[in-house]
Amino acid sequence: MKRIAAFVLLAVLILAGAAPTQAQRITPQQNQRRSRKEIKHQQKLLKKANKKQAKAARKYARRQRKQTARANRNLKRRRG
Repeated sequence: MKRIAAFVLLAVLILAGAAPTQAQRITPQQNQRRSRKEIKHQQKLLKKANKKQAKAARKYARRQRKQTARANRNLKRRRG
């Protein structure tokens, strides 16, 4: 059953790719608008990734401080 579905899907994709498509001309204004939108989208993704990375760095630093404090407490207990 899965093989038949995969074969049919493959055949549809091949036929869709073989159909001739007309090149659409876009005006310079449309191109400029698309470029601005894409730039804005990329900046948004970059900002989101930067925030995520900063959050991970803060979390890592906090974890390191806790581990250091825990290690110091354990050392004090063992020594004295």
